[in-house]
Amino acid sequence: MDRRKMISVVLPAYNEEALIADSLKRVCDYLGTIEHKCRWEVIVVDDGSTDRTAEIVAEFAAAEPRVRLLRHITNFNLGQALRYAFNNAQGDYVITLDSDLTYGPEHIGLLFDTIEETRAKIVVASPYHPGGKVSGVPKIREFLSRWANRLLSMSAKGKLTAITSMARAYDTRFLRSLDLKAWDFEINTEIIYKAQLLRALIVEIPAHLDWTGLNQIGDKRVSSIRVGRSILAQSFTSFLFRPFVFFIIPGLIVLGLAFWTLGWSVYHTIAAWVRPEVIEFSDAVGVAWRVSPHSFVVGGISLLVAIQLLSLGVLSAQNKRYFEEVFHLGTIIYREQLGLRPEPMVVDNDPVRRDT
Repeated sequence: MDRRKMISVVLPAYNEEALIADSLKRVCDYLGTIEHKCRWEVIVVDDGSTDRTAEIVAEFAAAEPRVRLLRHITNFNLGQALRYAFNNAQGDYVITLDSDLTYGPEHIGLLFDTIEETRAKIVVASPYHPGGKVSGVPKIREFLSRWANRLLSMSAKGKLTAITSMARAYDTRFLRSLDLKAWDFEINTEIIYKAQLLRALIVEIPAHLDWTGLNQIGDKRVSSIRVGRSILAQSFTSFLFRPFVFFIIPGLIVLGLAFWTLGWSVYHTIAAWVRPEVIEFSDAVGVAWRVSPHSFVVGGISLLVAIQLLSLGVLSAQNKRYFEEVFHLGTIIYREQLGLRPEPMVVDNDPVRRDT
């Protein structure tokens, strides 16, 4: 009986006729070099391509039966394509890569070795991790990607440097228990978020993001990458991890402004109150108003805004806790429906760091 673990390499593709044949050859050639460690299959999800992507994959699959083609009649975006592949994967582990192989096929072996060694539920390959590398990526895109991931990292628990990275390895049974909903790029963030709610171990390794080959292809490839929408979606998704932070921090800043301005109002009122000609406290307030009316206006408005923001922060924290409890309960029920037995889970609040 073959005791080697099986991996399912998933390549979502949309209008990739310019490079899909070369990508499949490179992936299969590499997988052939690690067959002594694992069995494998390659799943290409043609997400409603309007070019010859599906035909090219079908021709390749006819010669290599371990390559499987899954098709969408229309374009459903990345989230649905990945869920389609996850539900049809036969491997013990699922490894996802971009079909343009901006993360080279050698990452498959690194991801497989790491998930086997650490027994993690998710392994993320990050070009921003110490030891990682970026080549050929346009400076503006690299800048936006780095800062979007930093924002996500600051919002998320742990210290992952590339929460949106496509190059990942998953424990298949764990992955199927997450009941994913996202339809597009944000599915990668949703997986990390829900895995963290379950206290699953997430490991990060350095990677090489290389766009050199894409730059050589140029206009021959109709890219499905929508940079602006992707970056905005990634930035907005950071709200999922700690929504209360987006209210608490601004609330504290505005509260500080309120105390500062109202402090001046109090100072001017006391200064007027100690004067011998001022008898009534209301007269002292009137004097302070004439001296610094903006302190009363700005301070009062700032105090009201601060109270509102802090209240929203408390409510969002409470709602997040309720969601976590419901999600845990829903996950248990969903696993029972799928017939997945509970298994020991390696738990860690921070990702394990690897530099090799």
